Order: sequence, then C-alpha cells, then structure tokens
Amino acid sequence: MIRLTRRGFLAASAAMSASQLLPARARAAADTLSLAAGTRTIEVKGRAATVFGLRNGSGGQGLVLDPGQRFRVELANTLDTETIIHWHGQIPPNAQDGAPNTNPMLRPGDRRGYDFAPRPGTFWMHSHIPQQEIAMLAAPLIVRSAADAAADRQEVTMFLHDFSFLAPEEVLAEVSGGGQHGENAPAAGTMQHQMPGMAMAPAMPQTGAMPGMDGMAMDLNDFDFDAYLANDRTLDDPDVVAVERGGRVRLRIVNASSMTSYWIDTGSLAGRLVAVDGDPVLPLGGSRFPVAPAQRLEVDLDLPADGAARPVLALREGARERTGIVLAPPGSTVPRLSSLAEGTAPPVAGDMRMEAALRAAAPLVPGAPEQRRVVTLGGTMDPYVWTIDGEVWDGHVPVGVTHGARVEMEFRNMSMMAHPMHLHGHAFQVAAIGGKALAGAMRDTVLVPAMGSVTVAFDAGEAARWMLHCHQMGHLASGMMTELEVRALA
Repeated sequence: MIRLTRRGFLAASAAMSASQLLPARARAAADTLSLAAGTRTIEVKGRAATVFGLRNGSGGQGLVLDPGQRFRVELANTLDTETIIHWHGQIPPNAQDGAPNTNPMLRPGDRRGYDFAPRPGTFWMHSHIPQQEIAMLAAPLIVRSAADAAADRQEVTMFLHDFSFLAPEEVLAEVSGGGQHGENAPAAGTMQHQMPGMAMAPAMPQTGAMPGMDGMAMDLNDFDFDAYLANDRTLDDPDVVAVERGGRVRLRIVNASSMTSYWIDTGSLAGRLVAVDGDPVLPLGGSRFPVAPAQRLEVDLDLPADGAARPVLALREGARERTGIVLAPPGSTVPRLSSLAEGTAPPVAGDMRMEAALRAAAPLVPGAPEQRRVVTLGGTMDPYVWTIDGEVWDGHVPVGVTHGARVEMEFRNMSMMAHPMHLHGHAFQVAAIGGKALAGAMRDTVLVPAMGSVTVAFDAGEAARWMLHCHQMGHLASGMMTELEVRALA
C-alpha cells in the first residue's frame, strides 16, 4: 500500500489530476479560446515518450466550456506537418467540421478560427489523420449545461488512450502486415475467425448477430499496444483524483483509443449511466459498462462515507490489460494496482444487451422513415483491407440522402470484427439491433457487432458531404470510410 502523498498529492491538488487535462476556462482576447496542436512529453512505464496533444491557453489539454458559452476557438498548428482537427460529436457548419473531405488542411504555423453554438455534454477533439490520432493528437471537449453548473457534484474526466513506443506508421505497418505487436500476439498471418472446433478462442454470445452466425468467434485487438492510459498515466502510477468523502461524482469517460474497446469497471461503487456520446439516457444502473473507440459515457457515482480510495478501471476487451484512475478522499490510502487483471475481459460487442437496454431521454420526434439505406461493412484480417459497400475510400460511392428527410440507415456487418461507426454532422437514434426494433439511445458512434446489424435513425442535416467511417484507426487507414451526401431539395 502507498500513501496518497507519493505523488505530492495534497487536498489542493484537485487542480493537478484529471483537471490538469481540462483547465481551459482562461480566455484569449475577445473571449476567444486558444488551442494549439503540438508535441508534449509524458512518462510511460518509466520512459519518456513524445506524443501529440491539443494545448489550451492555460497549458493543459482540452477545453471546458461553461453553460451557454460559444465554441469560439483559434486553433494553431505548431507541428512540423499538416493537420486537421475534428470536433467529435459536435454539429458545426460543415465548413468547420474538421474533416479532410470538405475542409483544407492546416499547414505548419497556420491558424484558423471556429465559431459555433456547441451541444452540451461529453465530447472530444482529435486529428482526422489516423497516424496522428494514434500518436495521441486528441483531447477532451466538455460542454457544461446549466444543470451541470447547478448540480451538487464533482465532475471528473477519464480520458482513455492506447499507446505504443513505435511510430504510428510502424503500428499501421505491423497491423496491415497481418501481425500483431506484443507478447500475446499470434504469429503473423494467423487467422482468428475460424469455425468452432478449431483451436481458437471460444465463441461468444452475439445478441443482434445475423441468423446462423452466432457460432463463430470474433476477431479482437488488431494490435497489442505497449500501454493503456487513463489521463496520460498507467496503473503503475495512476491519476489520483481528490474527491470528497461521501460526495457525488459525475464521471465523464472518453474512449480516445485508436483501436481498443474497454469495459468500465466501477468496482464496489454502484454506477448510474446517465448519458452516452453526449446525449442523456434514462439512468441505467450497473458496475460494468462497455465503451468502444470514440464513444463516451457519463456515469454518476455516490461515494461512501468510509473515506476509502476507490479505483475506476478500464479493462481491455479480450485481454488482461487494464488502466484507470483512483478516486481518493483526503487522508485515504491508495492501493497499488496491477496493470494486468486476473482474468480476461470478454468482447465488448459479444453482448449487445446494454445497448439494447438504453433509452434516450430526449429521443427523435416520432416519425416514419422517408428514406432507407443499407451500408455494408466488410473486410478481413489477411489481407488487411476493410471496406464500406465493397469499396475502400479511393473508390467510395457516397450514401445519398435528402436534406430534412427522416433516414433509417442499417449498418450490416459482414466481417468478423466489430466496427464503431461514426457519422459526422448528425446525432442518430439506435432504432434496431439485429433487426429487432427499439427506441434506443441517441449517439454519434455505434458499435456494430461482427456478423450483426444495427439500424440508426436521423434527420438529414445540412446539405453537404459528411464523413461516415469506422473509428478503429487501422480500419479507417485501410479504407473503411465513405461519405453521407446530404442533397438539397430540388
């Protein structure tokens, strides 16, 4: 056991833990916030590592906006290469979306202004270049509501990322070469999606799987990263967050990992899931919550009065690795935590029951779909090519819809990997899983299980081309990206 003081942790250090990622209330001239894409140094497993980041005007990572505050930001590129930053889950004008299909790249030394009314909730911002996202060019974007400001609770952000000491180009080269990096990796070229009875992982239950496919095992974890981080730290030296004894916490969880899904484990703390992807849901109790790349969770926790420190962990799916933070009241003792769990966490998409149980607190206005589209997801581990409607990005055909139309879009996954599908410029409602209709959560990123289907509904927004892609960076980099082309009424 180690005392809270091992990292110089005092009662006043709430400003140096998770809040170190999120201090950006300081404003530049004319109420414009500053944000800079650049490099920074963190320590991982005792080694210094240079990664990317998005530095705010106070020197921390990310932005926090007050209730009613506009997203009025000047972004500077201090890198020696071009970049472009996407405001994930926000719905700005298309010209401010931060995607390379419609917005010019930001050259080294360039600055660009953004100004729009943000959606409240837990969001994030990241480069839309896969190599840069792997290198951690990402940060939280928290937009507080009036209800947040009035609530008697502490807000804590848990920002997750997977990390490699290899250069991002090397990571993608190893992934696309069919091999995995790490001591648990199979031999290069081996396949993980064989039929039952072969010497592979056991089949997992697949709520929402297509008929006849639930006897097959999913592919998991294209790459074994060197570390899994929560607020830039591993469990060897976790982020220790000062909390009140017996207090209430709103835990904002952002999965900024480039290729990794997790189970959030609140341990002895009973959690209430109250929002996903920035949109409120009817509260759902539990202590384990799945989160795929690019998804966000907001979980309310009531801390006991015993004054004990309690970890909140993120368990890597299909593996033993884990990361997390520690919620620590004054004077508590912080336990040493292993970065390896005793057992293997199951696949996140192996059981879609939580997704099926979620209900939006502010759903779409009821209405029959005016347009229906099917988006087919495909690909294999060897050769490592991932497609939408049978095409990679260079040959993609945009999915056409009409401005203002209620659209139902079915993601039909014909591959043996789950895919977190993200649509720019829209929030959608989960309308069916495996063909079973429901009035589910509002989201901007939905996980589609292997050989399964998920249908979402949305009202087509601004007439423009909006990115539609898998948010697993290996899949995106190998071609799993297309566009939603919203066409103006004739």
